[in-house]
Amino acid sequence: MKRIMGTKQDYSKRSFSQCGEDLIMDHIFQALRIERPSYLDIGAHHPQHFSNTSFFYSKGSRGINIEPDPVLFEAFLADRREDINLNIGVAAVPGEADLYIMNQPALNTFIKEEANRVHHEHPPYIVKEVRRIPMKPVSEIIQQYWNGSFPDFLTIDVEGMDEEIIRSINYDACAPKIICAETLRFSPQRRWEKKTELIDFLKQKGYFTYADTYINTIFMRKEIWFE
Repeated sequence: MKRIMGTKQDYSKRSFSQCGEDLIMDHIFQALRIERPSYLDIGAHHPQHFSNTSFFYSKGSRGINIEPDPVLFEAFLADRREDINLNIGVAAVPGEADLYIMNQPALNTFIKEEANRVHHEHPPYIVKEVRRIPMKPVSEIIQQYWNGSFPDFLTIDVEGMDEEIIRSINYDACAPKIICAETLRFSPQRRWEKKTELIDFLKQKGYFTYADTYINTIFMRKEIWFE
């Protein structure tokens, strides 16, 4: 008997996220039959490294990337030319704020107390520069750049301001189907604790925990998943 040799199919998927969050969200959107979900990435940091949106961009998705650090922002202009890229910060009210730029950019923060805490508890990390950055609320951003409708998913990592921003969203007017948020307070010594107030707030707003990678939690809107 002849053995019929077929072409081997590649089932692998490449993740760009810190802990595979992009592949978990892709699984959700596949179940919802949304092939190219739109996104709002607050605290985008880098177009590929630890990115929750790079995987989707490679599939044809488009969205909004927000990175306040002017140096980090340059990479988005080069690598995400079909996205909307904003070199601003996000806050509950418009204005300006000081961005404390650390020698580890992943720890950049608008909160002076957070920058001081990180340096005090972990001396290798220091503030190397302070820059004044324009701030806009989420509602103003999506109204100006996304026709007033929330993109399909929100991913947020802004070192100390996550809860303020998430609480500022008008969930009755429009809200993302999925929220991926850092729900663990940073500690190099791994003395971490979960942000239970943030988790409880999103549950009150109609979300449930679909997945948790310990560092980040993926919240799914109940009315969409269980409709």
